[in-house]
Amino acid sequence: MMTGTDFLSVLRAEGFDFFTGVPCSLVKSLIARLEDGGGYIPETREDAAVGLAAGAYMAGKQPVVIMQNSALGVCLNALASLSLIYDLPCLLLVTWRGYQGKDAPEHLIMGDISPRLFETVGIPHQVLNAETATQVVGWAAQTLRQTKKPVALLLPPGVLA
Repeated sequence: MMTGTDFLSVLRAEGFDFFTGVPCSLVKSLIARLEDGGGYIPETREDAAVGLAAGAYMAGKQPVVIMQNSALGVCLNALASLSLIYDLPCLLLVTWRGYQGKDAPEHLIMGDISPRLFETVGIPHQVLNAETATQVVGWAAQTLRQTKKPVALLLPPGVLA
C-alpha cells in the first residue's frame, strides 16, 4: 500500500503537473495531499475534467484526470470527440470500483467492463499496484508522449492508503 504523498512523488517524477477530477474515497490520500499543496482543481463532472485537462495540455502541462470507473460512461464522449481525435493526452487515474465483483451492487457492472471499455475506445491501460507503481506510471508517461492520446491506470481498492 502506498501513501498519497508517495504516489504523488511518482507522478511528479514522470512530469505530471496538473491534477483535476472528481473525488473517490479510494484516492482520498492523494487528493488530500494535492489539496494541501493547492495543486488540485476539483470538478463536478468527469467530462468537464477531461476538458480542463485538454486546456492544461495546450498550456504546456501534463495533466492527470482522477475519477471513479463509474464515470467512464459520463466522459466517454469527451474522450472520443476531444482527447482522442485532437491528440490531447492526459493520464486517466481511474479507481476501480466493483473490482473482482466485490463492491456495492451499483459498481459491479462497470467494474466488470471497465478494461473492455478502454480496449473498445482504444485507450491503452494498465492496472496499478503499489509494487509496480513506478514502472506503470513510467509506462503511462512514455505512452502519452509517444501517442499524444489518453492513457488510463485502473486503481483497485487497497493500493493507496
